[in-house]
Amino acid sequence: MPMQVCAGAMLQCSFGVAPSALVVTPENKVLTTTPDANIMDHKPIKNIISFGMCTTQSNPAVAAATSAATSA
Repeated sequence: MPMQVCAGAMLQCSFGVAPSALVVTPENKVLTTTPDANIMDHKPIKNIISFGMCTTQSNPAVAAATSAATSA
């Protein structure tokens, strides 16, 4: 059986500036001593809150901001 992840587990994006906590919603949770996530708990904003400012150049908003800052 694969490892389960419980509600509140800390997540981190390598291009984000802040960690985020996993949110397990009632419709998908696996009941143990703490609510556990399942494979359906992967939706942005609903289960995975923002990691703060994104720093990857493949993100169009970051690329535009970097370009604007360097040309000014």
